[in-house]
Amino acid sequence: MKEPHDDDAALFRSAIGPVRKLPERAAPPAAPKPKPRARMAERDEANAREEFRHPLAAQLLEAEDPLAYRGPDVTSAAWQRLRHGEISAQEELDLHGADARTAEALLRAFLGDAVRHGLGCVRIIHGKGGRGRNEIGSSGAPILKNLVDRMLRQRASVVAFHSPPPAQGGAGAVLVLLKPPGRR
Repeated sequence: MKEPHDDDAALFRSAIGPVRKLPERAAPPAAPKPKPRARMAERDEANAREEFRHPLAAQLLEAEDPLAYRGPDVTSAAWQRLRHGEISAQEELDLHGADARTAEALLRAFLGDAVRHGLGCVRIIHGKGGRGRNEIGSSGAPILKNLVDRMLRQRASVVAFHSPPPAQGGAGAVLVLLKPPGRR
């Protein structure tokens, strides 16, 4: 018995008539391969940035918590002067109203400029959070304050920082000691 597809094939050949083969031609050039990318490195970098922005909840500072970090090379006398606001800031950065991405970029640029200009102490005003929308994260902690804390701890040029006395900004600001120009 003939299969139904055999009849279809014969019907098709009779409908199209004789077939002639096309002359052989060289294949068109292949599309250029994309340049290699370090996708794993890009993914790792993106993950690190994301982790940096979202610390563990146990590490979050509250609005009234002071920012404080003392590097191993800071003397007790210098630490006490910083804590009491006795070291004057040579420049100041006010991050009020900035979103986290903008604040991060501004802080990086500000610290880079301070180091390039040989400054010893700067003040960063981050606020306590809570007055504007986007100032408090889903955990209830101030976003900019925690961002500033994490960024300062990771900068090699920062040797110490502490929230100043209330008259100089209190828990809404931080005084930052930078490495002396000769030791950078």
